[in-house]
Amino acid sequence: MLVHGTHSAGAFWMPIARELTLRGHRVVMVDQPRHGTQAFVPESYQRQDLAAMAVEPSPLKGLGLDDYEARVTGVVRRAARNGPVVLVGHSLGGVSVSRVGNAVPHLLHHICYMAAFCPSRSLPTADACTAAPENADAVSPVELTVGDPERLGVLRLNFRTGDRRALALLKEMICADYPDADFRRILAGMQTDEPVTAYAGRAVGRADSWGRIPRTYLRFGKDRTIATALQDRMVEEADALTPGNRFRVHDYPEASHVGPLDPSSVADVLNTLAA
Repeated sequence: MLVHGTHSAGAFWMPIARELTLRGHRVVMVDQPRHGTQAFVPESYQRQDLAAMAVEPSPLKGLGLDDYEARVTGVVRRAARNGPVVLVGHSLGGVSVSRVGNAVPHLLHHICYMAAFCPSRSLPTADACTAAPENADAVSPVELTVGDPERLGVLRLNFRTGDRRALALLKEMICADYPDADFRRILAGMQTDEPVTAYAGRAVGRADSWGRIPRTYLRFGKDRTIATALQDRMVEEADALTPGNRFRVHDYPEASHVGPLDPSSVADVLNTLAA
């Protein structure tokens, strides 16, 4: 079961899902509420009217981690009727993995964080992780925000921009090593809005529930969104909480935030987690 990150959708996982399916696995790519097949596309975004886009209301306002957890847990409950569930989260999807690990640890065979937030007692939210000193060198999209996040209730980005500077920043943040054509393909699948409460919600794994589940971290060495130093700190703090059940870390030293362009190396690791 694959959980997408911020401003994304289940379809983000298609290359990896295809690889896993060809290897005999059943794969579900989860869409969080108002993402993917339920996506909200601002009318002003379609017209590229940035003044209107700065104030157009969003139905994602007020959505939070309770909603995200409920969506993923519901799918886990259904999937677990048919066999072991491996739950994988990318980026912001990591907070959902942690919350679901607390809620239904008995239904999870393995959890995996792919360059994802794994909050801890000292870094209890995605916001806290992002603000950690280990993430100081990361690239932030804050300067590209359209409108006031507090008023809109969402962090809104314009992925259809033609501004070269903005595009360069987005590419550096997402996939600096990708050809431009592949970068544009990824942008086409991005969504404008992500609720601010998703970043601010507490998602600390508990030792007696989440901490019992075998876990893996896919460490991306050229990630400019969740810096590698932050990835390392999150792994270390999780391992300190449950020293008898430590992360199994797989290193991808050349990978940017969305992972290698060729999905086979990630699928190779995920393929082993269901064993």
